[in-house]
Amino acid sequence: MSGRTGRGAPNEGVWRRFGTAAGARLANARPLSLRARLSGGLLILLALSCAVVGVVAAVALRGALTDRLDDQLTQATDRLPASLGVGRAVRPTGPGHGDTRGQMQGTLGVLLSDGALLDAAVVESGEGSAAGISDADVAALGAVPRDGRAHDVDLSTVGRYRVVSVPGDDDKTLITGLPLEPVDDAVFQLVLVCAVLFGVALAITGLVGVLWIRWSLRPLRQVAAVAAEVTALPLASGTVRLPPLASDTDQRTEVGAVGAALNRMVGHVEQALARRQYSEERLRRFAADASHELRTPLAAIRGYAELSLGDTAPVSPTVLRALRRIEATSTHMSTLVDELLLLARIDAGRPLAREKVDLTLLALEGIEDARAAGPEHHWLLDLPGSPVVLDGDPHRLHQVLANLLANARLHTPPGTRVTVRLQYDEACPGGQRAEAAEAAGATVRLVVADDGPGVRAELQAGLFDRFVRGDASETGAQGGSGLGLSIVAAVVEAHGGAVKMTSRPGATVFTVTLPVDRRFGSQRNDVK
Repeated sequence: MSGRTGRGAPNEGVWRRFGTAAGARLANARPLSLRARLSGGLLILLALSCAVVGVVAAVALRGALTDRLDDQLTQATDRLPASLGVGRAVRPTGPGHGDTRGQMQGTLGVLLSDGALLDAAVVESGEGSAAGISDADVAALGAVPRDGRAHDVDLSTVGRYRVVSVPGDDDKTLITGLPLEPVDDAVFQLVLVCAVLFGVALAITGLVGVLWIRWSLRPLRQVAAVAAEVTALPLASGTVRLPPLASDTDQRTEVGAVGAALNRMVGHVEQALARRQYSEERLRRFAADASHELRTPLAAIRGYAELSLGDTAPVSPTVLRALRRIEATSTHMSTLVDELLLLARIDAGRPLAREKVDLTLLALEGIEDARAAGPEHHWLLDLPGSPVVLDGDPHRLHQVLANLLANARLHTPPGTRVTVRLQYDEACPGGQRAEAAEAAGATVRLVVADDGPGVRAELQAGLFDRFVRGDASETGAQGGSGLGLSIVAAVVEAHGGAVKMTSRPGATVFTVTLPVDRRFGSQRNDVK
């Protein structure tokens, strides 16, 4: 019965974690550039080609030298036994093992009988000498087939040999061999030369290939640079100056086709931006002109309604109610026209007023107005120990705070706690004086927070867009004209600041960030 449990091998968890970590590293690895991949692929293909050529050359050389050695071995097989005194005819002619003239250096002759060594000699320095053959070598030689064909044998005493085994008299075995060392040396020299030459060729080809690929990809880098410049442009801001187009537009090449397509795309983008800018300018001009033209008749309607209501002549209740509705509607329309005109002026870049503004005083006045308009809410104020002063338009900043407080009052139930918080940012610890804050380039944060039900998720993304209401009603009875928060965003941006909102049930926070000392307002065409 196996002793393993169902929990798996002891290192299973380690290997799983290792595989997960390795996979994560591979997933997070920096991708290679096209130039690196082309250069690497070129070098790999060249290295494989060189390796194949080297292997084929070494195998071919070994085969040719081995065939030549086999021919020499066939010739040596006929005369070696007699010349060395090994075999059937022994004709000693001098000291040693007979006449070795005509034999190659290192030629081996061995005589075996029933697997036992009778005699062995090797040609050294022009004459035959006894060869020390170990028992393992005798066994290896005895295992060589007696078929008259050449075979490779590794002998511990004399090295690697190419041998031929043939039967002799009295069931003896005659073995003739030639050393393989010259063949191995020649193949090694070839491999060494190929390695050096191929290494130099790889280095030179790699350097030239990288330079060539870099030069060939210059148009593609230009295309990428143009695309990067286009993506970095503030395309949503109106008219922008597009970068120079790609120069390589030859449709016969891949890079040229990409460059031509990019140029066409940039041209379409430029046309679309121009048309959009033209449409926005016309719409802005129309809103401004319409607002100007509507102010006079609305003022007349409102004036006649007030005049009629102030008349002491008796009127019917129906007429009186109609006159009051006319007055209220004309007042609401006048407010809407003023808001549209303000947005048109800000969109046109008309500079706002610039003077020292005490935000602390604005917060006090704003919270008092909000308390008077919504006494059923709980209004709280959190101010720093010293006045918060910055450069800006006091009327428009008061409108920002009034709109945020009105938004909190209209879209939260009675009893909701609304807090107005004013503070310098972290760059001014301890509440520096205004002069020090200006020198430090600090910002001021105006926060309006409530613990109401929050803003619906589908409204949060476009909450600062124009004509977006916080309720489902299209009449604006509770949500107003839908321009309050868009005016907040426009005025804050005109002051060089930013506004953001975070909301969840029980916590809705509007944060306005304003620079303490900043030149704001561009010098584009004003809307009058």
